[in-house]
Amino acid sequence: MIVIEQILIGSFDIFTYILGDSETGEGIVVDPGGSASTILQRAKDKGVSKIVAIVNTHAHVDHTAGNDEMHRMTGAPIAIHEAEADHLAHPNMGMLAMFSAKKSPPATILLKDGDTISFGSESVGVIHTPGHTPGGICLSFAGHVLTGDTLFVGGVGRTDFPGGSYPELQASIRNRLFTLPDDTVVLPGHHYGPTPTSTIGREKRENMFV
Repeated sequence: MIVIEQILIGSFDIFTYILGDSETGEGIVVDPGGSASTILQRAKDKGVSKIVAIVNTHAHVDHTAGNDEMHRMTGAPIAIHEAEADHLAHPNMGMLAMFSAKKSPPATILLKDGDTISFGSESVGVIHTPGHTPGGICLSFAGHVLTGDTLFVGGVGRTDFPGGSYPELQASIRNRLFTLPDDTVVLPGHHYGPTPTSTIGREKRENMFV
């Protein structure tokens, strides 16, 4: 059975996720936005004892701030979409200072649309959803979709940063996410809405930004 743990972390209402296989104890950490020790303790509390990958939905510092510490503590490789790898390797130094974060190690797993990330007997599928950033991804699994900064509860990711595109973001949401079953649970990258999760059907009906 898949383990899903949503962790609200940091001062920007970032959601970090632990996804794991309850039988083997293997799992992944998605968007470690803060203290690795805090995240890893939550993972252990849920029976996830071995982190096999650190996955970033995109390269913005608020989602990668814990990469360095998480990598040092677990030895797990860092995975990101191939279009984000250079941004991860050469971050905005001012943003690093703002988040009191160390530069992330480079990604050693470069993802593309349709890839699968496995942990134990469980896996997630990679959906490329550009718009917020050129290499933004969402992760689809077991009736859920982890949407990073592409789709929020009642909102969408901003597109005024370098590499952002509102038309691309709208296309990603409409053509890639809104084609998922209506009962698919939406796990967003920030707690910006009235609830921490939603569904694709609810967002299709109520999200005024799409």
